[in-house]
Amino acid sequence: MNKEKNTNELIHETSPYLLQHAHNPVDWKAWNDESLDSAENEDKLLLISVGYSACHWCHVMEHESFEDFDVAEIMNSNYINIKVDREERPDVDQVYMNAVQVMTGMGGWPMNVIALPDGRPVWGGTYFKKEQWMDALKQISHLYKTQPEKLIEYADKLKQGLKQIQIIEPAKDSQKIHRDIFFPIINKWKRSFDKKNGGYQRAPKFMMPNNYEFLMRYAFQNSDNEMMDHCLFTLNKISWGGVFDPIDGGFSRYSVDEKWHVPHFEKMLYDNAQLVRLYSRAYKITHNEWYKSVVEKSLEFIESEMTDASGAFYSALDADSEDKKGHNEEGAYYVWSKSDLIKLLEDNYEIFSQVYNINNFGKWEENKYVLIRTKSFEQLSGDLNLSEKELHEKISSCHEKLKSARATRKKPGLDDKSLTSWNALMISGYTEAFKAFQNLKYLKIAEKNAEFIINNQIQENGNLYHSYKKGKSTINGYLEDYAFSITAFLDLYEATFQEKYLQTAYTLLENVENNFQDKDSGLYFFKSKEDRKLITNTLEINDNVISASNSEMAKNLFRIGKLKSQEELIEKSESMLNTVLEQIKEHPHSYSNWLDLALNFSHPFYEVAITGDEFRKKAKVFQKEFLQNIVIAGTDNESELPILKQRLVKNKNLVYICEKGACQLPLSSESESLQLIRQV
Repeated sequence: MNKEKNTNELIHETSPYLLQHAHNPVDWKAWNDESLDSAENEDKLLLISVGYSACHWCHVMEHESFEDFDVAEIMNSNYINIKVDREERPDVDQVYMNAVQVMTGMGGWPMNVIALPDGRPVWGGTYFKKEQWMDALKQISHLYKTQPEKLIEYADKLKQGLKQIQIIEPAKDSQKIHRDIFFPIINKWKRSFDKKNGGYQRAPKFMMPNNYEFLMRYAFQNSDNEMMDHCLFTLNKISWGGVFDPIDGGFSRYSVDEKWHVPHFEKMLYDNAQLVRLYSRAYKITHNEWYKSVVEKSLEFIESEMTDASGAFYSALDADSEDKKGHNEEGAYYVWSKSDLIKLLEDNYEIFSQVYNINNFGKWEENKYVLIRTKSFEQLSGDLNLSEKELHEKISSCHEKLKSARATRKKPGLDDKSLTSWNALMISGYTEAFKAFQNLKYLKIAEKNAEFIINNQIQENGNLYHSYKKGKSTINGYLEDYAFSITAFLDLYEATFQEKYLQTAYTLLENVENNFQDKDSGLYFFKSKEDRKLITNTLEINDNVISASNSEMAKNLFRIGKLKSQEELIEKSESMLNTVLEQIKEHPHSYSNWLDLALNFSHPFYEVAITGDEFRKKAKVFQKEFLQNIVIAGTDNESELPILKQRLVKNKNLVYICEKGACQLPLSSESESLQLIRQV
């Protein structure tokens, strides 16, 4: 091997994660037709390594193995080596993650898989130490050269197993979704709650926004005070703990411990987008000023650190950054030593240390502290014998000093690609914040990002692109791009009442019907039928840290069906729900977005139409309320939209409350209209 060589084919890519590996001695290639074809043409095993830019252990394995010339020699001599950014290629990630989980019983990143030249996996795992990695590579390469039939036989069996996982039978009998379905599910769910720390009884702890959106809605619509108390308690604990950054704002990806204290320090756009929406909705229920502060601070972080001049949102900030000695350390940008805090905060240190537990409780490791509160500011002001106003002023002053000090540190790496699906989630976060707080700035930012998607990510043929960076849009869109974009444009319609957004959502829906539909199950494939096939075609149904693309599509069908009075869309939504109903009953945590949809069918759901010169003023009343059981439309002109058609009456401002197309007599009073909706 030529040890002078210091670049590989990844130098031509735009993904920050791939570019991080462009100077490895490994002859990395990107996932594309040319690379895949070369494996078959040369009859070489594929080595597929999947990760993402903010992944700590991905960096560790790169440093230990992929930067090592001896390791690279083995990889280059025996394999076609393909690096995959899981955020750019979630389709590849899903297929091979399923394989790794079948083979090993666990998954994670980095994910490393060896496959036959045609892509069928034969071996895999996550992080490997250098010696383990080298030994495995030698053994599998030798086996393929001497006894290839053994690997081929295993690959055949594994492929069949992976195909079986993806078989989803449509429901034979469509069940009417009744509210009784929730009682055993909710009782089972409650037994998993961590009543001391919030969330679930486990560590690490992920925030799981779609879980709490459903649980809050269920509690609200069914007057379940125990459930609501736990949801709000959990939101307090999450936002008081180390996973929320009180200095710059924004949430880290998850907590490694049970008390939300020590985060895995990477900050992802998708987490922050969903949590902004969740806390905005919690504010609508409680009018808790702390929740408003969490949203405001998070959006300040998004605006200052994660937004491009074009209006696009970046993907992530790394967990690692340089410490004072120039070494890359996880959390170096975020943590504090006691001596630094004393020096920076001077007279306010004692108060700050009590608020944020600069003690054994707040200590992480060595002399490093992660800021964590255990009490509300109301409780703390009593303990410290200060008014809440005085306490807020002192703590705000401390925050500003720490922010200035942090600005002198080396920032974590930024993944500056923009993903359509995650940008759409952020639009929904901004629109919900606008509705809750009526801050027009939030709506303008959401609309600017919508224009970015329309101008850059929608192709001439109507397809979406998945990724964008520095003026270049790439990769044909996945179901998640369509699902979350449709949601975002529907959210924008219900915030602005501009019918162009509703039409964009409908056009994207038509594309999904044409290019993603699985006629056997009635669900949608994750990949477009226009794209090169993988070893299996994935149907994504499990709601994880992000809702499943199929559950989001089912909700979109319902909303568009209500707004456009297309009953067939509502029926398809219900059919999709019925298809996964048995899985929902078994594992409700993993189907919370589906359960949120189930509330639409089991509880009263209303179509709200507002007409007249003051329709926007009246609409604000509904936007600010926690009303998850409505769609809302409004106009001051004649409209062909079925929900609004022939409902404009000259010189009158009217609110129509309808259920399944049947409307009450129009009302002029918002409070009377709200009263009708609140009758459960």
